[in-house]
Amino acid sequence: MTGIRGPSIRRRAAPAYSLAVVALAAIASVAADRAKPDREALRAGGLPAAVTAAADGPAMKVAAVNAARRDRVRSEAAAIDALLESRWRELGIEPSPPLDDAQFVRRIHLELAGRIPTYDETTAFLADASSAKRDAMIESLLASPEYVSHFYNYWADVLRLTERPQRNLVFEPYLAYVKDSIRTNKPYDEWVREMLTADGRLWENPAVGFQLRDDGMPLPYVDNTVRVLLGTQIGCAQCHDHPFDQWTQHQFYELAAFTAGTKTRLSVGTRPGKPGKDLRPIPPPVVRTLVKEARETKGKKAGGLIQFIQANATAVSFVDASLRLPHDYQYDDAKPLEKVERELLWGKVPASVAHADGREQFAAWMVARTNRQFARTIANRMWKQVMGVGIVEPVDDFREENPPSDPELLEHLTTLVIGLDFDLREFIRVVVSTTAYQRRAVLHDPTSAEPFGFAGPALRRMTAEQLWDSIVALVARNPWSVQRPTAAEVAEVAAIDLRQASLSDVEQSFDAFVGRYGPGRYQRTLQQACGYRGQWLMKASEMPTPLPLGHFLRQFGQSDRETIDGGRTVPTIPQILAMFNGPITHAMLEEGSVIYDTVMAHDPEETVDVVFVSVLGHEPSAEDRRCAHDELTGAGDPATGCGNLIWALLNTREFLFIQ
Repeated sequence: MTGIRGPSIRRRAAPAYSLAVVALAAIASVAADRAKPDREALRAGGLPAAVTAAADGPAMKVAAVNAARRDRVRSEAAAIDALLESRWRELGIEPSPPLDDAQFVRRIHLELAGRIPTYDETTAFLADASSAKRDAMIESLLASPEYVSHFYNYWADVLRLTERPQRNLVFEPYLAYVKDSIRTNKPYDEWVREMLTADGRLWENPAVGFQLRDDGMPLPYVDNTVRVLLGTQIGCAQCHDHPFDQWTQHQFYELAAFTAGTKTRLSVGTRPGKPGKDLRPIPPPVVRTLVKEARETKGKKAGGLIQFIQANATAVSFVDASLRLPHDYQYDDAKPLEKVERELLWGKVPASVAHADGREQFAAWMVARTNRQFARTIANRMWKQVMGVGIVEPVDDFREENPPSDPELLEHLTTLVIGLDFDLREFIRVVVSTTAYQRRAVLHDPTSAEPFGFAGPALRRMTAEQLWDSIVALVARNPWSVQRPTAAEVAEVAAIDLRQASLSDVEQSFDAFVGRYGPGRYQRTLQQACGYRGQWLMKASEMPTPLPLGHFLRQFGQSDRETIDGGRTVPTIPQILAMFNGPITHAMLEEGSVIYDTVMAHDPEETVDVVFVSVLGHEPSAEDRRCAHDELTGAGDPATGCGNLIWALLNTREFLFIQ
């Protein structure tokens, strides 16, 4: 075999694989003829050296997993299994069959690393005779850079992470902060409290990004915060009493009064009485003068300079301020424009912050161990992330009229989260160690009146990011050739002191920032490092965001980051065409790709088994092997047949779904 070629979908009938290899064959045939790859053109472009060369070392240092807790994890997992088994007996549910090792290694990689395992990873796991190899695999993946990448993708969807939520906001430091919080395994309650109380500019205290995500919209900020962190939808009460829940407009304003003193146009610093830089406002005349001078003297460049000035004039701080009801308030419990007193939705302000400002009180109440709804919400979110369905669905709709499908299990998981000191990674470790998780996936009908019994995880299609990273894993030895910039790297070229800077100083810093992180320049950097036919062969977590609508990730449902949990897995015709003819799938067949070199490293008679294990994670059945051999021998040359086989398996439902 001299090489692997792209799909040569000829005019003859496609082979009838038992896996339903050729879905929508007519569409595929037309599309393939239209976009048939020119092998010489592909060879001329080739794969970037940074992608095909092995990485020098780990992409990042990730907090270690405590292997000494293994017995404790097994005990905690067994307690969850006992609750589920009791529920199964009560409802007459038959649990799904256990996963075999080949199924387990594929699923656990998708679950914890966000990609399929490589051929070497699969064969090494299958050859391991240790009785504890599943525990060891879980621990290894939880401490890997891929875990950080995968769960960054999850939180990017929840927190609506984007690089420019507004023109005058540079959010790369906040995105790096989220990624770093996952990397260091920061306790969730600590992480949330930091984001709710952070002060300063983005490149000096990146956690302020959470408060700045809804900059200029203080009421939607409260709504989104409660929805994400407490699983409760109170947004309707911004304008009127909630029509389907207990919350009133007055209650919404009472809660919003806690954060009403948040300011975003002050200098870098902390609140009065705290150590740090002083908290004097940047004098408006300074900003106005710089903006006026830029507008009058810099022509087409003025717009960018003004946004850059505004970015440096944006910093979060807090001073207690009153909040008043809207002018059109219609209810008889208060009058329009009347001042509201701070009041929580439930519970009390912790005694430790009784004399603190409103924002500190709000944050302390939010993460308090006595506020079980905070722990309950994240337990339900993480359970859904692993099992595919929440105990409360949707995960942000906790209310009396939408009770949990298994209240006892939910309260058990809530107590577990608190007992683990909000160590979400350890919580996930426990859940994936249950026998319930390590069962075959089962169908879930979200319209069914019957509650989902968790006889196994719900059958799901890969997310857009899982699919992308899985394909990249078949191509790149080093998908980390480019990573997101850190807050310190952005600060090197973005941070200026507006009190002392002249417009010339601002322009010099602006030029340095654009030269490194401006959209055109940064994309050229990516193209040089890992570009292939207009795509970047890198981790989805490191991609610019949001990506354009036509990008593979967006076609497969990656969120535009404008709505909470906005990602989708709904099938579309463009997805089919992208899988059959997209440039990312062509990359697998290039010399130097992981799967190319894996196939070439084995004897020709092993080709079919190697391809099946690489793409689907298991050896073929007898019928599949016969059909595949027919394709290899009938394709004119083995290289073309091998390319066709890879392409066919990539387009099966078995590849796309997490079973």
